[in-house]
Amino acid sequence: MDLKRQLAQAFSNEDAPAADLVQRPRDEAAWESSKQRMREFVLSEVAPNLSHLNDEQKRVEVTQAVALALDRQEVAVSPRQQASFMNEVLSDILGYGPLDVLLADDEVTEIMCNAHDEIWFERNGVLEESQLHFANETHFRRVIDRLVREVDRRIDESSPMVDARMKEGGRLNAVIPPVAVHSAALTIRKAPRNPLEVSDLLGSSNWTTNLVLFFEACVASRVSILVSGGTGSGKTTVLGLLTRFIPTNERLITIEDAVELVCHQPNWVALEARPPNAENAGLITIRDLVRNALRMRPNRIIVGEVRGGEALDMLQAMNTGHEGSMTTLHANSARDALNRLETLSLLAGVDLPLKAVKEQIGSAIDLIVHLERLPNGRRVVQSVTEVQGVEGDSYTLADIFVAERGPNANAFLRASGVRPLLAQRLEAEGHPVPTSIFRES
Repeated sequence: MDLKRQLAQAFSNEDAPAADLVQRPRDEAAWESSKQRMREFVLSEVAPNLSHLNDEQKRVEVTQAVALALDRQEVAVSPRQQASFMNEVLSDILGYGPLDVLLADDEVTEIMCNAHDEIWFERNGVLEESQLHFANETHFRRVIDRLVREVDRRIDESSPMVDARMKEGGRLNAVIPPVAVHSAALTIRKAPRNPLEVSDLLGSSNWTTNLVLFFEACVASRVSILVSGGTGSGKTTVLGLLTRFIPTNERLITIEDAVELVCHQPNWVALEARPPNAENAGLITIRDLVRNALRMRPNRIIVGEVRGGEALDMLQAMNTGHEGSMTTLHANSARDALNRLETLSLLAGVDLPLKAVKEQIGSAIDLIVHLERLPNGRRVVQSVTEVQGVEGDSYTLADIFVAERGPNANAFLRASGVRPLLAQRLEAEGHPVPTSIFRES
């Protein structure tokens, strides 16, 4: 029996058993019930039989079949409601169900599904709860399985977590029971269709022209930079923007868990970590990639985020001819970032005294750019801090730019009035900046 006859008969008042009758809806609740039953039938009984067809053929078959079924049961709803339902079914089969709307919205940057009926999203830095939802938990898991298959991974009880790069460049994280206690959970960080340019932050964040001039001179002069901040504060975005200032004649190696950075240098190699396979083999860590990158003749190494022992390898690279390298780190302040870098370096398993680690950090890191996300959703630079060295057990730090909270919870960036030691280095490297940008404002 072909698809159209199969679906039409299943929902025909003449042919279906009395227990399975879909009564003619008399109100919105009945229409919703009818839709759910028909959608579930299509997804469970019909869709699996369409795997040999391409998307356009599936679209034609499903459209004709659902239209015939709607006509057979004489559903008393408007053409607009029928068309909307048709789009929902096609989205379920050809796309990702209710996620399609959010994935198509360029203003939505992140999607968080806590359960089949609880979907949140981030727009302009602010979290909102969506009115969209999956039909049920089975529908939710079906979409998760499809997303995971598309990144050539699997998710089941033996491997209940997946973190991977999506085909279009976004990032996917899925967790299912028993790790996720109440329900499966899905998080998607979308890749921007039009990546931010430095000029965009002059209007949307608290970046200033003076800050851009300073960053441009620092990157060109091979200043090593650590970008710190909390989750969602824009660390990866800022790291990507800083790479725009790297001269095109340098060889750049980027290392990430899941590739997010987009660099414009012609001599650029992107490396990506890999989790173990089903046999628990094939694991390639960030630390493995940092060590391998040192053998690839890089001018600079950019690590998307340091989370473990690779921090020590990164510091050693910065101290042995790879100045101008950059990375990001989760931290609550510039000083906290250095303290956390100490802890991560000690996880490398190398028997080094803490004083030696401090000295490595003090000589490797030149500049810390600390970011914050404000309550209104804006991502701002909270401070730009120079690491001037180590004295005793403490780092000598000097704020060059700092943010002050103003009306409407905004953060205005101003110069602290301190002329950094880096200014002499920038001038010696042929990238001087006007002394006026350091005057207190």
